Amino acid sequence: MYSIVSTAIIRGINSMPVQVEADVSDGMPMFEMVGFLASEVKEARERVRTALRNSGYVLPAKRITINLSPANIKKTGSGFDLPVAVAILAALGIIPGESLSEVLIAGEIGLNGNVQPIEGILPIVAEAKDHGFTRCIVPFKNRIEAEIIRDLPVTAVKSIKEVIAFLNGDDAQSCENTDLSGNHGKSYEDLDSSWETGQFQEAAEIFRKTGQLHEAPDFSQINGQPLVRRASEVAAAGMHNLLMIGPPGAGKTMIAQRIPTILPPMCEPEQLELAKIYSISGMLMQESGMIKERPFRSPHHTITPQGLVGGGVSPKPGEISLAHKGVLFLDELAEFQKSTLELLRQPMEDKQIHLSRLQGSCSYPADFMLVAASNPCPCGAYPDMNRCRCTQSAIDRYLGRISQPLLDRIDICVETAQLTYEELTADKVNESSAAIRKRVCEAWELQKKRFEGSGIYFNSQIPADWLKEICGITQKEEDYLHDMYQLKNLTARSYHKILRVARTIADLSNSSRVDIGHLSEAFCYRSFDRTYWERW
Repeated sequence: MYSIVSTAIIRGINSMPVQVEADVSDGMPMFEMVGFLASEVKEARERVRTALRNSGYVLPAKRITINLSPANIKKTGSGFDLPVAVAILAALGIIPGESLSEVLIAGEIGLNGNVQPIEGILPIVAEAKDHGFTRCIVPFKNRIEAEIIRDLPVTAVKSIKEVIAFLNGDDAQSCENTDLSGNHGKSYEDLDSSWETGQFQEAAEIFRKTGQLHEAPDFSQINGQPLVRRASEVAAAGMHNLLMIGPPGAGKTMIAQRIPTILPPMCEPEQLELAKIYSISGMLMQESGMIKERPFRSPHHTITPQGLVGGGVSPKPGEISLAHKGVLFLDELAEFQKSTLELLRQPMEDKQIHLSRLQGSCSYPADFMLVAASNPCPCGAYPDMNRCRCTQSAIDRYLGRISQPLLDRIDICVETAQLTYEELTADKVNESSAAIRKRVCEAWELQKKRFEGSGIYFNSQIPADWLKEICGITQKEEDYLHDMYQLKNLTARSYHKILRVARTIADLSNSSRVDIGHLSEAFCYRSFDRTYWERW
């Protein structure tokens, strides 16, 4: 007998339908799988055989042939186990074939017949309706991400027996309720009582109020550094890339960690797109639904090129895609491998990464805000020559690890000076992230109206030939720009960056045009170059 079951395979952040065909016929007993299969898919043969036997269904001594179509696409992943098992059961008449016509099935199975979770369920379910399916059958542990898609019924199953019961019209199967709070079954009261018995009463109070063990990062916790705080606000308002240079302990990392708190909340399409990326990476299983906070990714400087931009034999998203619609923070920028940093140049321009491999090519979104931090020299003390013991050649080599083409893509560069004792211990109320976020949201709304229908969303993306018109430059500002261009020996790219940053500064002050004050502040954020230290 012949049967066909529908499933899907991941391509980028999208899915492609795959047909699992099963034929059970007389002949020499064998179990064969074809269709351009990766090793983990070929191994499904033994998993399925054993799982069916342990579920009470012994395969007959017949010739069983499984074909995964289309045959020109490499099949990878463990999500084909369940469709293959269902296809065989349908070919044997245990499951009615007509119940499979508009159902998409995906999942891995264990040797005991239990259905195991897989990566990438969200994009599979998200596009199932577009491919004509009316229901999806997924592993029980994948149900949270599957149910994000509200307009398509989803059946979550724990075992092969539950799949058979459902497809045969028996809806008596039950689903266990699980604790989605991440507290492993403990209630807030239980946690409170365990903490409050000792020295952790303050932590318990924070948890009771916020649901978190620690106070959330906020700009109100940052003392001093007014220039860097302002630069961070300007960068967030226009999605400009930011570089902070200063000695260790000046607060660069603390400030970077708080930048996501001043970015506007993500809209639902952004949340869904980001959730797809995390689903493919296998990082959504522990999340209780959609990712609602903008991501903050901070890879170590020893990261490989594949880890940063993605790739592998079966391509997976890298850190730049996991930071999509959020912040990618590169601490100790000069410590990264130069060849690894150079891979950022194309994604920073195109807002996506294209990966080509032997098995095919795919694209992942990479629309992130780059925030980087660096010491000024190997020891971090330069230009304080009383503390710095680095030679000029050592400093040049250290800074030379950051190429000029990469620096040209960073709009804002600021110095983070060492805090004084008075600044560090000042007893004053600093402006909160909520207050800064309000101004940033207003600037985003202005940009949204300005660029509506153009495919541009932020001032950092304004084409060069639009700048003068959008900035409203008059002759007075033109003369100022001319003088500064000659004085600072700017390049064309630097000139355009200054205008884009000035436009964002004007938006924060709710000004319809850019004036000299906005341009002057933008020049203060001039990107780092080889003449950065000349004033010393």
